[in-house]
Amino acid sequence: MKNLTLRIVSQEKQLLETETDSVSIPTVQGQITVLPGHLPLFAQVQTGELIYRFKEQAKSVVVTKGFVDVTPKNEVVVMVDSGTLAEAISVQQAQQAIQAAHETMQKTQDQRELILAEAALRKAMWEIRVAEKTKKSQL
Repeated sequence: MKNLTLRIVSQEKQLLETETDSVSIPTVQGQITVLPGHLPLFAQVQTGELIYRFKEQAKSVVVTKGFVDVTPKNEVVVMVDSGTLAEAISVQQAQQAIQAAHETMQKTQDQRELILAEAALRKAMWEIRVAEKTKKSQL
């Protein structure tokens, strides 16, 4: 069976390019799983956990809002504002981000700052959730 090529790109850099058997992506329509031979698709990604599998091993990436493009050539390109590979998550930094977001949300009346704080809070909460899940699966 042919594999997929998964490429995850943030505003800053390419986070990942790898061969994979399947990719599960959080979209605004719900979680979708892409397998080799999937029909072409373009969808809006929402903040959450992207899971890719290769040879019985699953790995996670926390992604924020963006888009996914599934091509007829078995390529899955995920373009997001930011993303963090599970193995690169720092729980301490995520907890600090949550604290900072709460402080910003309590202090500011600026709509833009509130939206950014909410996005940072959502990402940090997902990072903690994925880090805890990764830690449990390694036990």
